[in-house]
Amino acid sequence: MEWKADWGLRGRMFLTMFLLFALYIVFVGAMAVFFPGRIFPILVVMTLFLGAQFLFSDKLALYSMGASEVSEEEYPRLHATVSRLAQQADLPKPKVAVADSRVPNAFATGRSRKSSAVCVTTGIMDTLTEEELEGVIAHELAHIKNRDVAVMTVASFLSTIAFLIVRWGWLFGGGRDRGGNQAPVIVAIVASLVVWIVSFLLIRALSRYREFSADRGGAVITGKPAALASALLKISGKMDQVPKEDLRDQAEMNAFFVIPIKSGVVGRLFSTHPSTEKRVERLQELERELETQ
Repeated sequence: MEWKADWGLRGRMFLTMFLLFALYIVFVGAMAVFFPGRIFPILVVMTLFLGAQFLFSDKLALYSMGASEVSEEEYPRLHATVSRLAQQADLPKPKVAVADSRVPNAFATGRSRKSSAVCVTTGIMDTLTEEELEGVIAHELAHIKNRDVAVMTVASFLSTIAFLIVRWGWLFGGGRDRGGNQAPVIVAIVASLVVWIVSFLLIRALSRYREFSADRGGAVITGKPAALASALLKISGKMDQVPKEDLRDQAEMNAFFVIPIKSGVVGRLFSTHPSTEKRVERLQELERELETQ
């Protein structure tokens, strides 16, 4: 099985980014109408925020998980696995990080292939066999090869800004107790809420497809779809045994995890990932394809 460009993923990325860019224009236009004297500083703040988010996304992701980069002396087998799979994927070797957490999970981060990092938790290393862990690491390398992390970082920017305005927009009116004209602020908050919902749905649609694509990419790198399927089932089952406070602390990283943290019926409905059952089903189809080749 050879690595092939996923034109379905590229098409969805282009369409999503185009729609989000159009949404940016509408959003900035709305801010210019409601805050004509403040649009320039707002744009400056948004640009600085986007730049910082893009440049430091890898460090922010590792920090939020309490993870740190580890050396070959500390984790020689993990480094050897990442190095071998990166070579098979025709990628530069990413940084290797470990998070001391009972939550069995992994993620990739970084704005480019050269600045990327693959992080695994101590929980996932204790849970999976060596072959299953290889499948998960290959899945994360497929995300790096597809440039998913950079795309999702940029795509989620507008959603983050809109959410901040929904949450803190009342401050633009000079405070709740000053009795000023709050109508423009209220309209701006409502517009931000609409923008947040639309961008949220666009990002969710893209995110689910990229997980299928990364599963396939990981299976191509290792040639063992069944190992990744087994890992997904094992991680999904193990989540129920992790203390809820540990899950809550790391839920904000859901979009980047190999398996998202479960959060009830509504959470599953708007999940960034397709269901584990569907992912396993597709991996089993890949396994059958390999057996017939």
